[in-house]
Amino acid sequence: MLWFICFFNYADRQAIFAVFPKLKEEFGFDKEQLGWIASAFMWVYAGAAPLAGFIGDQVRRKDLILGGCLFWSFVTVTTGWCQKLWHFITVRALEGFGETFYFPASMSLVSDYHSGQTRSRAMSLHQSSVYVGTILGSWVGAALAEHYGWRLGFYFFGAAGMVLALVLYRFLREPARGQADESAPEAGAAGQAGRNPADTRPPTIGEALGHIFRTPTAVVLMLVFVGANSVATVFLTWTPTFLVEKFHFRLTTAGLSGTVFIHLASALSVPLGGLLADTFSRRMAGGRMLVQAMGLLAGAMFVVLVGLTRDVTILIVAMSIFGFCKGLYDSNIFASVYDVVHPRARATAAGLMNTVGWGGGALGPVLVGWVAKHGHYGSEIENMSRAIACGGLIYLAGAALLVFAIVFLAKRDVRTVW
Repeated sequence: MLWFICFFNYADRQAIFAVFPKLKEEFGFDKEQLGWIASAFMWVYAGAAPLAGFIGDQVRRKDLILGGCLFWSFVTVTTGWCQKLWHFITVRALEGFGETFYFPASMSLVSDYHSGQTRSRAMSLHQSSVYVGTILGSWVGAALAEHYGWRLGFYFFGAAGMVLALVLYRFLREPARGQADESAPEAGAAGQAGRNPADTRPPTIGEALGHIFRTPTAVVLMLVFVGANSVATVFLTWTPTFLVEKFHFRLTTAGLSGTVFIHLASALSVPLGGLLADTFSRRMAGGRMLVQAMGLLAGAMFVVLVGLTRDVTILIVAMSIFGFCKGLYDSNIFASVYDVVHPRARATAAGLMNTVGWGGGALGPVLVGWVAKHGHYGSEIENMSRAIACGGLIYLAGAALLVFAIVFLAKRDVRTVW
């Protein structure tokens, strides 16, 4: 059930990027203005995430998940009514507010169905919906825009999401907080002894934030997420436009190609990342982070190659391998931090992850749009190419931080929490 909700969470947010060339054609928006449309969603999504996380630790998560789906789906419909730049910025901001409640509540809920033995695999299966939603949101949005006008895709995705949320109100169940960890075979083993099984009361905001920020590994994971997500948001926002302008793809082809090679590869690799992480985590405290570091380190050179190549075949290969590596990182975004955060504060932790990750990541599309317009490499598309390639350096920095946390921080933080 969560897989399908998350599918619409990403299809709704991705559809706008596939029609950027149509918005430029109809409204005359330049790349800098389109970057602001993209980042309006991300900044509100990030800014409201701490509130969403804290509320997710206080109330029934089912209500936040399905109520949020109803709200953001309606906002998706209203995107088709936009006529001016401020209209687009406003609806994207509202969509960000609605969608920010989903991940803190859903990841906390999943963690109560799956202990550390299966948590990465469960979350990586859920993560595959992100990629399928991204692919189909872009492709369907572009196809409908090319044949019937750019507005129809928003009506389609928004209406479907509202129907889904209403249907699932009957079927989605709320588990007890911490139940998976209490019933897990490894509960009470080394590294998990000493936790109070009865300690399931909702935390105060001070308790939750204090616990998270006193955990160095959690802070490092947030910093790495800022960098990794800034690279991801650049690809989500600009790849269709990049393919149209640099490689002369048709709009529908760009909408599909801009997502399918990266995100299908991620969908294929993310179960592998979950399996490896569950295996490694039983052998070492930072096992999940090790899988993430491997993904960032291997993916860095292919990010650079996507930005700089002029050959379509090399581009497709580089995008696919980058997507595969990205899936290894993505499979453990929340599972890694849950290794060092108490179940009572997991929704708050996920909210903070989204705050820093999307708040910092939202700078990516704006900066690339600004560089494209004001850079010094002769044309907007050449400027954009080099800005995209710089993401490889960000990936390398993230891998280095994760290795540091694995070696010096993880063992103590896991033992302290459990």
